[in-house]
Amino acid sequence: MKHALIAVLSALTACAGVAGEPQALPGSLTYGGRVIHSPYRAGTVVKNTFLGKFGYRVFETYVVQPDGTLKLTAQSTGPDFLWQ
Repeated sequence: MKHALIAVLSALTACAGVAGEPQALPGSLTYGGRVIHSPYRAGTVVKNTFLGKFGYRVFETYVVQPDGTLKLTAQSTGPDFLWQ
């Protein structure tokens, strides 16, 4: 049992370290290989939010590249409501 637990934890740790760049989701500005050209200067940060799978709000951050295209640099999710 102890060896199985160590193997599972090792596998999960390995997967977490290989995450890489965020992937565009349905609703993302660059989803499906879509190319967006921005009128803003290179290095400008562009933010996007949309309602994702299962009702979660998706927050994305893009950076304008020197050729004017957008590069997805960060992505996170959160609930689509605020507790009062």
